[in-house]
Amino acid sequence: MAGSRAKVGALEKPRKSIRRKGRAVTIDEVALLAGVSPMTVSRVVNSQGKVRDSTRENVMRAVQELGYTPNLAASSLATAQHTRIALIYTNPSSAYLRELLVGALSGAARTAAQLVIDTWDNLGADEQRNAARVLAKTVAGVILPPPLCESKAVIKEFVSAGVPVVAIASGRFSNEISCVRIDDFRASKEITAHLIAQGHSRIGYIKGHPNQTASAHRYEGFQAALSEAGITHDESLVEQGYYTYRSGLEASEKMLAHRLAPTAIFASNDDMASAVISVAHRKGLDVPRDLSVVGFDDTFAATTVWPELTTIHQPISDMADSAIDILMRNIRRKDRSVRMVVDHVTPYQLVIRDSVAPLAKRKRANKG
Repeated sequence: MAGSRAKVGALEKPRKSIRRKGRAVTIDEVALLAGVSPMTVSRVVNSQGKVRDSTRENVMRAVQELGYTPNLAASSLATAQHTRIALIYTNPSSAYLRELLVGALSGAARTAAQLVIDTWDNLGADEQRNAARVLAKTVAGVILPPPLCESKAVIKEFVSAGVPVVAIASGRFSNEISCVRIDDFRASKEITAHLIAQGHSRIGYIKGHPNQTASAHRYEGFQAALSEAGITHDESLVEQGYYTYRSGLEASEKMLAHRLAPTAIFASNDDMASAVISVAHRKGLDVPRDLSVVGFDDTFAATTVWPELTTIHQPISDMADSAIDILMRNIRRKDRSVRMVVDHVTPYQLVIRDSVAPLAKRKRANKG
């Protein structure tokens, strides 16, 4: 205690400032004046760790005397380097996964967070729950893309452990987690309306995986567009898909074998829409002259098929990047007694390419 009093007393004596004019004060200079280590100064200004009251007062006097301003950017960077964020996926679409990883890696690099990536593809429900319980002990935040973002059991494990969660591309079914999404209903309705505006009324639809909320919202948007246009919904032109290329093949085979085949097909992701184009070509159909096709997501699959897909651009990469930001803000909050929940709705875009043609044009070509 005597040593502490001596240091405080030393600060009270007039002395020549050690600060050099025109240069920012460093943490080392504050530490030198206060007679403590730079680490102790850091703990005081960042309110971290246990520091004696007398030492804290000593440091703050030195901070005020020298006019020291902490480097908040450097402080945040140092904190982030010790922040582990997990991204867990089971998504069957490689195109979707690619966009997701690009965004998450970009966000982690920008914030200097440590990103842990794992797949639970082959785990059952109980195994996923156990894996979540174990992971919650080692990470500060979690990103869950579909379909894991729909698992209430997995989310419960993280929430119970106090680990913040951001769900990507899910309907917001819980007020306990944050969500980054687009308005799937409006987007689906808009692209269906685009087909209707081109003269199509007999439109086939391939559903997304039934274990995802977004699938239901997209189908509802499709139905709403037909209803508003006064078009009777023909359920015989609706097939179940699972967001995989193979499920798109099987669904379009059934649909195009129909006695009155559709003039257009809306597949609820780009992988399945690509499969529709493949089946159409194999059957000798010209896309878009004989059959118009639209997809959803605007992954790289949309521009690697011929013709390139008209689709909804869902900014998956940007959504994953935003999820990192939301988690980091949550993790760095001083008051953790109140859960921070964010519902971030990202704008989408209808991207018009070459896979859609007006129905009148198709009929003229057939007559010729």
